[in-house]
Amino acid sequence: MARDKIYFISDLHLGVPDAATSRRREERAARWLDSIKADAAVLYIVGDLFDFWYEYRSAVPKGFVRIQGKLAELADSGVALHIFTGNHDMWMFRYFEEELGATMHRGNLPLTLGALKVLVGHGDGLGPGDHGYKFIKRVFANPVCIWLFGWLHPDIGIGLARFWSGRSREANMAADEVFQGTEGEWLYRYCVEVLAKEHYDAFIFGHRHLVLDMPVGDRSRYINMGAWFRDPHCAVWDGAELRLEKIPEVS
Repeated sequence: MARDKIYFISDLHLGVPDAATSRRREERAARWLDSIKADAAVLYIVGDLFDFWYEYRSAVPKGFVRIQGKLAELADSGVALHIFTGNHDMWMFRYFEEELGATMHRGNLPLTLGALKVLVGHGDGLGPGDHGYKFIKRVFANPVCIWLFGWLHPDIGIGLARFWSGRSREANMAADEVFQGTEGEWLYRYCVEVLAKEHYDAFIFGHRHLVLDMPVGDRSRYINMGAWFRDPHCAVWDGAELRLEKIPEVS
């Protein structure tokens, strides 16, 4: 089998809402990674692999060994790994570069897929609105804030982060399940803004937690892969076509 497919996934949010549920989602993801090992050339993880991640100087959060092991297998077999930081795991630094040889991305990435020009990114903080989050993101990305958090004991720091992450999810859960219309979908409006300046044939984002594949203008489309805890999907480039596919239950 030719290894020529490019896969995109996002928003696994490993770690929530509890250990047992997260483990089942992690095991499903590990089985899926096994299933693409023979034909994958590149894998893009487009943000929020973890619901929280912070790399201390000599420690990382415990757990998630199954997904890390499968990613290591893919990398060792020749699959190129690209990992985007999301709003929940923006404090990824060098660990996955050093351990897996992954290429890390902290913003949008233009790609060429055959004749298609594609823009890929997690999607947080893009488009109009969401000013509160945009302010918080600047605070969390501040090197001083990152340094200060590193002084907290991991039990305290990770506990606080998981508490606030849960509060955020509860506050946004209802809106995440409903399509907000082209005016209310900020990532769609971001695509429109970009297209006014530069053409892309497709935009691939995560973050929204709602599976979407919709036209933008006459010659572009916006793809969102949703979230693994709700309805996991992936985008696939097979050398001729870019598709949005449901993640199967692999035994």
